[in-house]
Amino acid sequence: MHPPQSVTPPSLRRTLTLPLLTLYGLGVTVGAGIYVLIGAAVAQAGPYAWVSFLVAAIVVGFTAFSYAELATRYPVSAGEAAYVDAGFRAPRLAVVVGLLVAISGMVSASAITVGAAGYLFALTGFDTSLLIVGITVSMGVLAWWGITQSVMVAAVVTIIEIAGLIFVIIWAGGIADHNGVSPAELLPPADIGDWTHIVAASLLAFFAFIGFEDMVNVAEEVKDPRRTIPSAIIYTLIAATILYIAISIAVLLAVPVDALSTSNAPLTLVFSDAPDIIQTGFALVAIVATVNGVLIQMIMASRVIYGMADRGRLPAIFARLSTKSRTPSVATACVALSIMSLSLFLPIEKLAGWTSQIVLGVFVCVNASLIAIKRRADDHTDHFNVHILVPVLGMITSIALLATMLL
Repeated sequence: MHPPQSVTPPSLRRTLTLPLLTLYGLGVTVGAGIYVLIGAAVAQAGPYAWVSFLVAAIVVGFTAFSYAELATRYPVSAGEAAYVDAGFRAPRLAVVVGLLVAISGMVSASAITVGAAGYLFALTGFDTSLLIVGITVSMGVLAWWGITQSVMVAAVVTIIEIAGLIFVIIWAGGIADHNGVSPAELLPPADIGDWTHIVAASLLAFFAFIGFEDMVNVAEEVKDPRRTIPSAIIYTLIAATILYIAISIAVLLAVPVDALSTSNAPLTLVFSDAPDIIQTGFALVAIVATVNGVLIQMIMASRVIYGMADRGRLPAIFARLSTKSRTPSVATACVALSIMSLSLFLPIEKLAGWTSQIVLGVFVCVNASLIAIKRRADDHTDHFNVHILVPVLGMITSIALLATMLL
């Protein structure tokens, strides 16, 4: 008789390459927010709204680089929980941070689901509650199907979404009538009053960049994570910044500031004189963008719950993987049901506000963890490395933004 062979438990598949991970990051960062956020930024900063996006990108950059180092030190699912555990050696705090990350993903996905259902209702007239159930169930099945398949779908949708935004830039910049500001009016003066408004608008613009941090939570499914993750984070931040600034400038040139600042769908104003087929096509792209955000946040939240359970921080049932798809089936089902419940019973404004506050709180903890790790000289030679000033500035700016929101 042959001796019994040990059975190796299933593990997550490392299939994500740099292009796929970058598109994953862009899919959650360049999301539905850009379709409504420009109007709010213009209301604050007027023709200088594009500068607010640049300021926000610089602020976000500090925390993004902190994530890049930590993700190469600890390339695991539930990354933020692992970072806090390593930095403070406080397992309970790590569990709290990990749960906050998962909750932020579910709350954010719920807000996006409500928005997607609203767009679909306008096109189909179907009951909003039924649309919410349909969106969450279909995205849950796709997230369970497999990480490669679900991220491939998200990548294709992200390309469509970015193509739609590029089309906005082309149409506003070269086809639509220029009824907005002149190019000279886009340059902000040295006046302190104007810069006060620019900084205020940058607080809004900051939240358009939230999403890059989701990439670290699929680290166990990334090929060569120590090289791939930092590059994907940097590419995502650069591409998102270029898109946001270009869209802001193009829309400001084409649409009057007063109209932009009072619109809930400012990008659609670019196509006010366009043929019906173009207006309908852009509405469909907006729907695709929102649904894509639901899928990506669902993937992230389920991996955080799986990663914590796999390390004994949550009940072991959440670490159970599907033998067929090798995805966290129980965690994915739990996340999908939570998103459905939140979407059905809470307003989008409250969901969006909670998301921003939770994410900023996590950013403070993550930057503080990297500071603690660096001060202990707990170093390796095979990871991405940043100066300690980077997490210090990341923590300070995150605290400042969180305090501004809560005041």
